[in-house]
Order: sequence, then C-alpha cells, then structure tokens
Amino acid sequence: MAGKRKVGHLARRFATSLSRRPPSVDDEAWAHTWLTSDEVTLWVLMPNADRRHAVEVARRFLSKRPQATRPELAGALLHDVGKVASGLGTWGRVVATLVGGRTRRFRQYNDHEQIGANVAAQAGSDAVTVALIRGTGPAAAELQAADDGI
Repeated sequence: MAGKRKVGHLARRFATSLSRRPPSVDDEAWAHTWLTSDEVTLWVLMPNADRRHAVEVARRFLSKRPQATRPELAGALLHDVGKVASGLGTWGRVVATLVGGRTRRFRQYNDHEQIGANVAAQAGSDAVTVALIRGTGPAAAELQAADDGI
C-alpha cells in the first residue's frame, strides 16, 4: 500500500509542478508568518510550484500536529528547499526520481533533504527546523504523511 501512496503522491506532485502560477497572496502571507526573515530569503529561492506544494504540505502538517511550533512549521514550509541546489526543472526532477543519482545534479536533487538542512542551518534556522527538513525529529512522521498527502 505504501508504494501506491508514493506513486500517487509523485503523480499529483508532477501534475501541480507543470504550472508556473505563484502561490496566492494569502498563502504567501501565511507562509511568511511562520518563517524568520532569513528563512523567507530561502523561501523565495524556491520555484512557484515548490512554494505552492510547501503551503499545502504545511497546512496538512498543521492539521496532523495542531500543537506545531513555529520552527516545525518553518521546517514543513522549507522541507524541499534543498531541491533548488540541483537547478533541475520538472522534467529533470522526474528523471532524477526515476534513475537516481547518476549525475551530480541528480545526486543533489536526491540528497535535497540534507542539502536543505545544511542551507537552513547556515541561514540560522532553529535546530528543530533543520532536523525536520532533514527528515528527522519528533514531527518527522507527521511531515512525511503530510508530504505524501495522507
């Protein structure tokens, strides 16, 4: 069953990645309320599709973890920030997902959790935020479920 959820998540993520539409003004404002000014700098580096996805994930995360702290919500919003390092567009990301780390850019894409955690740490993010971006910590399971759309 987990494999079907993963495929479903990837298919939905691909479909929404095709639009270059930015997040709504309300979604951008909501995201900014959870981010420090240095984290907002990271946020705006993310492509529109990633920011739209991040808002959806963060809202699902908050429904699963209503007691979430600001650093946890920042981690949910920035969970894919490491993907920026690869410089891959939608189709490159699809290939990287399918074939793995065969090139430097594909490795960067597939290592986006660690890269994102490092970038957030360098930006002065809270240790809880950094851990959540890395996929660890007490709220990691809720973030993974929110990211998978469940």
